[in-house]
Amino acid sequence: MRFPAQFTAWPDWALGTDRYGNSPGAYAIAAGVFIAALLGAVLAKKLAVGRLATLATRTTSKLDDLMVAMLADLRWWMIAAVLFHLAVQALILPAIAMKVIKAAALVAVAIQALVTSRLLIEYGISSLLRRKRGADGRVDPSISSATAIIRFLATLTVATIATLLLLANLGVEITPLITGLGIGGIAVALAAQSILADVFGSLSILFDKPFLVGDFIIVGDQMGTVENIGVKTTRVRALSGEQLVFANTDLLGSRIQNFKRTMERRAVFSFGIAYETPAEVVATVPRVIRDIASHQPKVRFDRAHFQSFGEYALKFEVVYIVLSPDYNEYADVQQEINLEILRRFERMGVRFAYPTQVNIQGPHRLDEAAVRRGVPTASATASQAPHGPTTPERQPDRP
Repeated sequence: MRFPAQFTAWPDWALGTDRYGNSPGAYAIAAGVFIAALLGAVLAKKLAVGRLATLATRTTSKLDDLMVAMLADLRWWMIAAVLFHLAVQALILPAIAMKVIKAAALVAVAIQALVTSRLLIEYGISSLLRRKRGADGRVDPSISSATAIIRFLATLTVATIATLLLLANLGVEITPLITGLGIGGIAVALAAQSILADVFGSLSILFDKPFLVGDFIIVGDQMGTVENIGVKTTRVRALSGEQLVFANTDLLGSRIQNFKRTMERRAVFSFGIAYETPAEVVATVPRVIRDIASHQPKVRFDRAHFQSFGEYALKFEVVYIVLSPDYNEYADVQQEINLEILRRFERMGVRFAYPTQVNIQGPHRLDEAAVRRGVPTASATASQAPHGPTTPERQPDRP
């Protein structure tokens, strides 16, 4: 059996060499090895992830779950870049081509390391949160508030290290680069003072803990619940529903009222009763208020006094302490006290005062009807009478 001439000539063509010193067969072998290795690596990864994931479900450890997640997170383009770099090592290529292929593989590995590092960071944060749970099983609010800042700083650190290692492996002298970055960093710091101030402000909030996520705070005339403490800003959900965004430096420079840290609430209220109330009954009112407040749960009575004589009421002031920071409990207590005061005063016959006005007229009041008719009254006539004699002066008799 005879083969066509073009097939019988193939071995000679395949074994020939081009200008780079590689035969077409060498290129074909390198390409075949690369494709076979890539397909094998992707298939092996898939099988390994499935098998290891099944084994990880049988254990309570979180570490094996992390290893499975890191293996599953390997990207095909990173595997392809590394395998291509290895496959071309059997070829003779120009130095610039080898440098580009090596640089592509190193960049792919550096990006993969940065992408996969997020799994390690999240694992570290979750482990920290698990270890910092209180006796009630709740996560420490201070650690929960700091997760965003920890995540940002850890990612920035990993990215910096990966970049420096990449440059070092690419043959770049990093010592002058670090020096230049230091000088340039000063210029950037001067140009971005407000941004850096907010970043360091977030660290101050992290370590000093003036408030945490979930705390109800008042800053100036704004108030709300802290939702997120970021690297530059802190977000607060206002009572009316909108989101308030504060720069961290503004918060640190303001006076903050943190109601979540309230251990108990001091309540002060006042009321007034009618002036017609007998003095004996007025004297019993503070005792009645004391009895009402003292019978409320979670209440420590402070005082109740007849405070002052108001414009239209006898005014009383009451002070008591609610032994709970919950505002709803305070509102419930105040409501019960108010209702019981209404019941007691109704039985005692004590009336609450309301704005009134009493006109007191003297004995010489004006006749309003006469005034309207233009007729002078007695008082008006008396006031309008001329002073001195009302008859002509008598002339002396002539002799």
